[in-house]
Amino acid sequence: METRGIEDMFDFRRFPKDAVVLLLLLIYFPVGMCLMFIRIFIGVHVFLVSCALPESFVRRFIVRVMCSVLGMHVRQKNPRSRDKNTKLYICNHVTDFDLNIINLLTPCNTPQLEGSTGFMCWARGFMEIHSTSGQGAIGETLQRYCSTEGTAPLLLFPEEDTTNGRAGLLKFSSWPFSLTDSIQPVALRVTRPLIALSTPESSWLIELLWTFFAPCTVYHVSWLPPVSRQDGESTQEFANKVQELLAGELGLVSTKITKADKVEHIKRKRHTVPQTSTSVRPSSIGLGFMVQSLGTDDHRIAKMAQQVKDVLPHVPLNVIAKDLAKTNCVDTTITNLLESREETPMEATGTSTFEPSNISSYSSGSEPTIKPAAKCFGKSPCDRHLSLQDRKEALYNFARRRYLEKHGLNQEDSH
Repeated sequence: METRGIEDMFDFRRFPKDAVVLLLLLIYFPVGMCLMFIRIFIGVHVFLVSCALPESFVRRFIVRVMCSVLGMHVRQKNPRSRDKNTKLYICNHVTDFDLNIINLLTPCNTPQLEGSTGFMCWARGFMEIHSTSGQGAIGETLQRYCSTEGTAPLLLFPEEDTTNGRAGLLKFSSWPFSLTDSIQPVALRVTRPLIALSTPESSWLIELLWTFFAPCTVYHVSWLPPVSRQDGESTQEFANKVQELLAGELGLVSTKITKADKVEHIKRKRHTVPQTSTSVRPSSIGLGFMVQSLGTDDHRIAKMAQQVKDVLPHVPLNVIAKDLAKTNCVDTTITNLLESREETPMEATGTSTFEPSNISSYSSGSEPTIKPAAKCFGKSPCDRHLSLQDRKEALYNFARRRYLEKHGLNQEDSH
């Protein structure tokens, strides 16, 4: 199972970087605004029609045609592979409207596992589960649902969050594969011109408006043959096998990145200072879950940056990484940061500068407190220079001692 860079799996920009495409988008913008307002009006009628008509092929056909007017076109591949006896569909997740698109092709239900309940849950097409006892109780409820005759199949998204559908699949959660021993994989690929399909922090309502704004959004649905769990195969192994099948069908890679990793990356990205082209990427530093996807150099610099961070916790990682990229040495970087006279931004400590006198607050226990500040201001330039050198030497020795104690090294080992 391969790990892919998390930056490639999500679109953090709504608009394209390419100048030509951006120019086309600016030309299209007035048309898109008109389309959006017209489609909002039509969309209300689509919702009313879908509520008024009973579940049938006729209803799905009418709603599908009306959705095409809204710019949501659906194409399916291998519809004969769909097994009517299978009670669980497993699909990759690309947009907030994937369940509505699959419902245009065949009746199925998707439980609402988080988010709004009541009318909004029903209006979006989710099946509300009345259970507050945790994941185990929800699993038992869905397992009983799958074993009940006459119910529509379940449609689940084991990625548990959306991707851009171009780079890789999030790691599949194992609990959906414990519901039944046989599942139907559904591969979903979504394309849209000019603008991104979604951005991580947008709500479903904002995404709907952008869908109405775009010229069209094409959903390609491929039905794969049913897959059964083998004897002695665990639920996670079964999940990994299905993930590989879907990744192969879509031409993507299977990653070990989870929904929690995506949330953590978004938090870090929100508070990361932009880097220059010569510095180490923010996504390569301080993200433990992405270590496997980093190159050898980035991995090594990330490890050294963490060592420097242990000694100088108030210095931001991007500053440490920038200096390491030049020095390629932990000791030299520590020395440079200690000797730097420029103000360095702090990391949520309430102070704005990294002053040598602050190091006295790092000592703990029986360790003596360093007070490198001179007792008086030197009368001559020579005295002031000697005082500065003494302070540098004291601070350097203090930092080296903290580093050696942190990693359990002896003084002799460091030479």
